[in-house]
Amino acid sequence: MLVLITYDVNTETDAGKKRLRKIAKECVNYGQRVQNSVFECFLDAAQCKMLQAKLCAMIDNEKDSLRFYYLGNNYQKKVEHFGNKASYMPEEPLIL
Repeated sequence: MLVLITYDVNTETDAGKKRLRKIAKECVNYGQRVQNSVFECFLDAAQCKMLQAKLCAMIDNEKDSLRFYYLGNNYQKKVEHFGNKASYMPEEPLIL
């Protein structure tokens, strides 16, 4: 299923900047960055729960925000893209 992960980390302190980097690094391991703090991740249910637990352990619940949007398997009908940076299809082969 396609999961959209968004986060807002308070970076007023060095600890906040470190949390931001750690969260972004973890999200890169599971999906594609589509905006600064927004990732599209194609995950199964177990991967999703594991990633959610990792990210929730990283944030400061008093200062940060983390959101998961579950777009499911029929996400093509739910996502529209306009402007720069063409969309990618997470189920298609990726050639590096």
